Amino acid sequence: MDDIVKQAMAKWPNVPHCYGWLALDARGSWRMRDEAAQRANAAGDRLNNEKLVGFINRNYLHDERGNWYFQNGPQRVYVNLEAAPFIARTDPQRGLVLQTGQALAEVERICLSDAGALVFVAGETVAQLDDRDVAQVLGLLELDGAAASDEAVMAWLESGSGRLVLPWNGKPFAVERVVEEEIPARFGFNRTPAP
Repeated sequence: MDDIVKQAMAKWPNVPHCYGWLALDARGSWRMRDEAAQRANAAGDRLNNEKLVGFINRNYLHDERGNWYFQNGPQRVYVNLEAAPFIARTDPQRGLVLQTGQALAEVERICLSDAGALVFVAGETVAQLDDRDVAQVLGLLELDGAAASDEAVMAWLESGSGRLVLPWNGKPFAVERVVEEEIPARFGFNRTPAP
């Protein structure tokens, strides 16, 4: 967290929290949701200012209830999540990189949802893979020791029979099946924080 944020929190400890105005989309973009976007349940305008995005990334935290927020000075700006608290992209040198710019180092679990979303878990970090990288990573899957075709992966998602493995960073990870709607509860986060 930035020092200027810590100073503002100490100076103004009782600033009301903000809900609904900031979102993280499924491709890792921060979106500002003004009143019109909130009324229309729209994604909002993509934030492109590099300094603002960097400030949000450095001050992005979660509370004890699984709500993610951006600490904007003394105010918590809670974040609506389209997918997960983090969105990852593949990077040839660093493996997976989060929307915050940090590498996702030690992957502990990998899940595949019934909707085709890949979720990587490392400690408290739950990152859904950007959909633009999914086809590339799904091409690495193995089912019962052989390359897994799209049809085989779909059959596995329906039945769960066989052992689906994703070789990642030199390790074979057994892929877990998960229902899309159960992802937040399973990994302890809220997609739409509320007071």
